[in-house]
Amino acid sequence: MLAALIPNVWFFAAATAVTYAADWYLHQRGSYLVNRLNKVRAGLPIRFLLRQLMLILLLARLDLAEDPLFYAAVATFLLFYGQQAPHGALTTLIRLRRTMPVVTRNVDLHAVRIPDAPPGTLLRRSAEKMLHLDIPAVAGILIAAGTGEDIVGFVGAALTLVLALAYLAALVPYIRRGRLVPPASTVLKAVDTWLREYQPTVVLYFSGSNESAYQGNMWLETMARVEGRPLIIMRERGLVPQLSETSVPVLCVPAGTHLMNLDLSTVRVCLYPANVGKNIHILRVPTMKHVFIGHGDSDKLASVNPYSKVYDEVWTAGRAGRDRYALADVGIRDEDIVEVGRPQLEPIRSWTGAVKNPIPTVLYAPTWEGWDDNPGNTSLLLAGENIVRRLLAADDPVRIIYKPHPFTGIRSGKAKGVDARIRGMLGKAAAERAAEPRWAKEAERAAAAQSAAKAELVRIDARLAELAAVGRSGGDESEESRVSLADPAREAETAQLRAAWNDAYWRSFGWWEHRTVTGAQPKLYDCFNESDAMVSDISSVVSDFIASGKPYAVTDSAALGAEEFKRQNTAVRAAVILSNSAEELDELLAAVADPAADTLAEARHELKTYLLGPDEPTSMEQFNAAVRALIAKAEARNAGVAQRLGDQPVAVPDREAASSGVGTGEPEALAEAGVAADPDAVGGAEAEAEAEVEAAAAETAVTEGTSAVR
Repeated sequence: MLAALIPNVWFFAAATAVTYAADWYLHQRGSYLVNRLNKVRAGLPIRFLLRQLMLILLLARLDLAEDPLFYAAVATFLLFYGQQAPHGALTTLIRLRRTMPVVTRNVDLHAVRIPDAPPGTLLRRSAEKMLHLDIPAVAGILIAAGTGEDIVGFVGAALTLVLALAYLAALVPYIRRGRLVPPASTVLKAVDTWLREYQPTVVLYFSGSNESAYQGNMWLETMARVEGRPLIIMRERGLVPQLSETSVPVLCVPAGTHLMNLDLSTVRVCLYPANVGKNIHILRVPTMKHVFIGHGDSDKLASVNPYSKVYDEVWTAGRAGRDRYALADVGIRDEDIVEVGRPQLEPIRSWTGAVKNPIPTVLYAPTWEGWDDNPGNTSLLLAGENIVRRLLAADDPVRIIYKPHPFTGIRSGKAKGVDARIRGMLGKAAAERAAEPRWAKEAERAAAAQSAAKAELVRIDARLAELAAVGRSGGDESEESRVSLADPAREAETAQLRAAWNDAYWRSFGWWEHRTVTGAQPKLYDCFNESDAMVSDISSVVSDFIASGKPYAVTDSAALGAEEFKRQNTAVRAAVILSNSAEELDELLAAVADPAADTLAEARHELKTYLLGPDEPTSMEQFNAAVRALIAKAEARNAGVAQRLGDQPVAVPDREAASSGVGTGEPEALAEAGVAADPDAVGGAEAEAEAEVEAAAAETAVTEGTSAVR
């Protein structure tokens, strides 16, 4: 605006370039400032419009208001903004009509014709691309204003309008019926057909925020090995791309009404890794048994949530989980708790009693700050920097691997700041160590092997990308649902490559180099195997690490005192207890360096059995035994309901009555009872008979009280 008022064409041009670059940078970064600008009515279209208005102001201040260039600029920008509405309508319509009611993986929907998606370049950040087509007009008009060559401005204006029309023309073919996915009813009918053919028996039901994908991912390998026909049901579309590789069929059903009308009549066990509100949409089904399995075993309050009363059973790793519920007295009956071990812990290697590398590696894996301000939630805030500082200053050198919780900093700015400072401390310490003669010599000796490992990582990443791209590039979630089918050969190669990647990763840098590990790879358990000891907080990380038998320390951030801290938290009974000053770290380092100084070795062995269960039978065998037992209970319950029903007639409204709300029940009431409002949704006369049994079963459950509902 200042450049326009002066007026100075080249100053204006430079300022305009800066605003374009700033906008591009903010959007590329995904800056939250973009969201805030939208909230104060300074969104992207307004910013572009203001830039163009100031260009008009510049022309007026240059006494060009009577010049054809001025009228051409005004007309161009009016026409250009007139094209924004049809562009927005087309892109929105295409997205809506390309969105299926479900997103799938490893589900054969051959009965549904799903055409190829439009090129990603047309729809990805489409509003930004359309608005940026004003650049030829703005540049041309500025050049014309500065040089007097009006033809340049006219050419630029024409180019902007032609490009905008071309963008609209490129979108039009994709609104044809043949380029859109079938209606929701057709897709859901195909899903029900697949469900009747596959007949799933065990479901992992997962819902959560975008940061919670790890809670479901930790159960994927277990689900792939569970007895029966497993199925994973998700609720959030944004979590599907974060799902790790799996051969188990996946159904993401965002709408609760669609989920409640799916034919899940063959499912007998439903497993829940998290307590979330959307669990209610499947908890209402009485023909299956519901089990809380959690996403970790720890002494956090979340591990004894009273919400767990809604499940038929609660599965814990070992005896500690059972005792935890008894002490909490939140209404979980002892007979409803089943100890199944922790199948996910099989990749964790047991400690040999010797340090893996010439110097010990200590893993610092703090948990996040939690939803409240309890000082005992995480060691980061009060002790994190002290822990890292003391490890760096240890008499004998150690290597630090820092792996923060994925949620770190999402609620607390202080935690986010400490996390950043710790990363900075480790980066600085790594640079200083690299400059020391001893480590410089080690680096020189290992340079060739590290270069080879890095090259191997590049090769493996490229191959993994090829294997992941099962369809053509640029496909949307509907197209990916069509092409994402299980391929045993691809899965076997992917698993082999993942193992090779992990091995190459640890070889790609020195065993003396400090490291911050984030993201999905390497996994937490890989960090366990690479380390000789761990420092952490009250979380499932501690319970899992105990499976290794290695020394560990836990921070008493709330300053309860060692005895009270141990009394309240089972998992720390064999730990070195750290105060917020972390001065007790020498005891942990001594235990790592000399087995004779490891006074807690026997206590760790006993605690491992108490927390995680016995080594024999294996956790997977215990898990499958629990699944079989619960399937038998579900079958017995369903048979009992059918027997009690006998030949009693059950009134079910016909299709017309259901759709009009006339008859014995509204569609909503039928949905609550487990019956699809449209019998065709579950398939003909057979489905109607199943619906009768479901409706009567729900009625029986209500009349028989809480035990029948359970």
